[in-house]
Amino acid sequence: MRRAFIVLNPAAGRGRGRALARDITDAIRAAGFDVTVGESRAPGDERRVAEEAVRTGWNLLVAAGGDGTVHGVANGLLRAERPATVGVVPIGTGNDFARLVGAPVGDLATAAEIVAQGTDRTFDVGRTGGEFFTNGLGVGFDTEVIRQMQRLPRLRGFALYLAAVYRTFFAFRPRTLHVTAAEHEEQGPLMLAEVSIGISAGGGFRLTPDADPTDGLFDVCLIRRVGLARFLWYVPRVITGTHRRLAPVTLFRSAHLTLETPGRPLVMHLDGELREPGGETITVDVVPRRLTVRCAAS
Repeated sequence: MRRAFIVLNPAAGRGRGRALARDITDAIRAAGFDVTVGESRAPGDERRVAEEAVRTGWNLLVAAGGDGTVHGVANGLLRAERPATVGVVPIGTGNDFARLVGAPVGDLATAAEIVAQGTDRTFDVGRTGGEFFTNGLGVGFDTEVIRQMQRLPRLRGFALYLAAVYRTFFAFRPRTLHVTAAEHEEQGPLMLAEVSIGISAGGGFRLTPDADPTDGLFDVCLIRRVGLARFLWYVPRVITGTHRRLAPVTLFRSAHLTLETPGRPLVMHLDGELREPGGETITVDVVPRRLTVRCAAS
């Protein structure tokens, strides 16, 4: 019988991971696997669990959680530097990475079947400051959205992100961001800079709808400062990925770029996880075709 090591985040989806732990294990077993489960004990602990599993010989890791869980599992696997495949059972808040692999939210049996019968693809990853990311890195507006989400304990899923977006608009003041790449350079008061491997961020906002996780390039979305009326009008366009031609928006592709917030410490998110690297500048690089992922058969 095939083996699968489940990296389970009990806190994923605001506690859904804990509530669904047995159901997830049963679904993976029913799909034909001998299963071992490793639970994260604290935020970010998925990396340790995944690295230990790979170093002890597991070659299929199933990330049961959200984008942060996938982030931790991927970092553990890549740090172990041994071949292994990542499958996804999406039970988190955003689940943007799950969109790339075709894993459905709320259907454990189908997600488990993809783990069992899906196709392996090798995705690009991003890297900054010694840490990898699998879906996207953001600076600006979306980092404040994550803070606002922590203040909305009763909401889940896309409703949580949408409520946090509208609350953030009234709290957020764009500051100068300097973006430098061979393909584009810009400095000014930007709402956000999203550096993406995946097509969406924030639980379904299609900031980079044409992104290809295997092309060796980031898709970068820049949005300049806008007023309230335009903001309210633009949000549905970003949700559907039809914002490309809006005046405050620039989209381009690059394999390497630098982000700087002159005069203030830079704050960013990696796959929805807040990071404060302690300086004003970061460099971001694509690592082409680095992560093997189990995807729905096309």
